Amino acid sequence: MHSETDRADRSEAVFLDRARAYAQDIPIDVDLDAIQWTVSHRARRRAGSCRYDSDSGAVTVRLAWDAYREHGWDEMAAVIRHELVHAWEFQQFGESGHGARFRDKADEIDAPRHCSPFSEPRLRLVCTAEDCDWSADRFRASVTVTEPNTRRCGVCGARYRVEHVATGRSWRTNEGYEQARKQIGDEW
Repeated sequence: MHSETDRADRSEAVFLDRARAYAQDIPIDVDLDAIQWTVSHRARRRAGSCRYDSDSGAVTVRLAWDAYREHGWDEMAAVIRHELVHAWEFQQFGESGHGARFRDKADEIDAPRHCSPFSEPRLRLVCTAEDCDWSADRFRASVTVTEPNTRRCGVCGARYRVEHVATGRSWRTNEGYEQARKQIGDEW
């Protein structure tokens, strides 16, 4: 008899095997043998990521399991193409971004510039200026969320407030964050 963990591990292994095999068919000059493929259970915003160790030259492509479960194989195939463009840039140039070089290579292999979100944000930053409609979604309690009074709007430079999406509670200071976190409790 196999445990739930054994089945999940096998499913992830099958998914990663499929990702590696799919990458072989993408017409991009990447040393696939030099790429490590992993699954992330923590990712909430990015369906994939590509990390580069400049000391060793190692490239790791991490694919979000929840994104795969939410969107399925076709969407993840697009994510894999996207991450392969990053791997190509890292291997060829030692750096990667989403600039013109990335866009040109992504167009060659039909890779999206951005990937679809697969989870709802927990938090939202909202500008407090009346004439500014800037907002930004957040998934974790970063310094931007926990100490909003030390940061400013990304468009107009005004202060912003942080909203907890599920409860509607908001704050503008670290003290406000601490209070909201206590009040929200298990719903956080």
